[in-house]
Amino acid sequence: MTYADLLEIAPYSLEKNKKRELLTARLLELTKLHQVRCPEYARILQAIDFDANKLSDYEQLPYLPVRLFKELNLRSVEEDDVVKTMTSSGTSGQAVSKIFLDKTTSANQQKTMVKIVSDFTGSGRMPMIILDCPSVIKNRQMFSARGAGILGFSIFGSKKIYAFDDEMKLDTEAFKEFLDSYKGQRILLFGFTFMVWQHFYKELVRLKAEGVCFDLSNGLLIHGGGWKKLAGEAVSSEEFHTRLKEVCGLDCIHDYYGMVEQTGCIYMQCECGHLHASIFSDVIIRRPEDFSEAEIGERGIIQVLSAIPESYPGHSLLTEDEGEILGEDDCPCGRKGKYFRVYGRIKNAELRGCSDTYAAMFD
Repeated sequence: MTYADLLEIAPYSLEKNKKRELLTARLLELTKLHQVRCPEYARILQAIDFDANKLSDYEQLPYLPVRLFKELNLRSVEEDDVVKTMTSSGTSGQAVSKIFLDKTTSANQQKTMVKIVSDFTGSGRMPMIILDCPSVIKNRQMFSARGAGILGFSIFGSKKIYAFDDEMKLDTEAFKEFLDSYKGQRILLFGFTFMVWQHFYKELVRLKAEGVCFDLSNGLLIHGGGWKKLAGEAVSSEEFHTRLKEVCGLDCIHDYYGMVEQTGCIYMQCECGHLHASIFSDVIIRRPEDFSEAEIGERGIIQVLSAIPESYPGHSLLTEDEGEILGEDDCPCGRKGKYFRVYGRIKNAELRGCSDTYAAMFD
């Protein structure tokens, strides 16, 4: 089965055994491809005596720590074939990951993201408000994770505006004019969690106190990028949702979990508040003491798998996040696959999410 064939399947339609069969075949194919084309990856597999012929399930695949992409330039294509280099978020002084994309991988990232997000938003494009500033995407050759997120989700917008100027101040007049222009229509809002809270929610509260109110009851907000800073302010996901609904009527809110090392394979939050793995990806929880696979309901380190990356060996990664599988194939929302919760960074790990690294400037 080609990746194009996989894209023809509804993203949350496969039950456990069928998904396991398809994903194992694809991930094994990617492992062999990167073993041949990426010398550094080949040496890693050699060092652990990995034998692809003995693999019967993708849970047995070796995984790379995400931090390795900060230390090495891992590339499975010729340098001339790289059309885009993406970098992770990082606070000042931190090294950043570099992810090298060729045309095929870049195209498959976009197609996959459209399939996943459309399952939550519908297939039509919507007027879109980007809760960020336009300067973030100035350098198109060297994408930051924040810029890549904005550009990735911009696919779903018909007409688009940036809500903030480059000083991260809400452009109240432009915002009001946009809402008036599309009154009665569904409006998509996208931003990173801390920025939505710090620059959007708090400004709406201030404006409401002055008698200036906005009605976003017909809006749909997608946000992501880390919760660490908001947890420090005692703002939970539930509180975040409740406060936004109170200040502007916004009630349709989806968080997502993702990383620049596996762009495209994002994990969207359903109506029940659960993050979901699609047919293009999966999540395994590893016990920190021996990296064995944890049971459902057991907390541990998150491993993420993606069927997309052909230009770099990022198909099986051990993150620095702690999480828990809540169930599989039985979420009340009706979507098949694993659903899970992320608790945040494991102790002493660096800040990496777009939201959290930006929020560090406020410390």
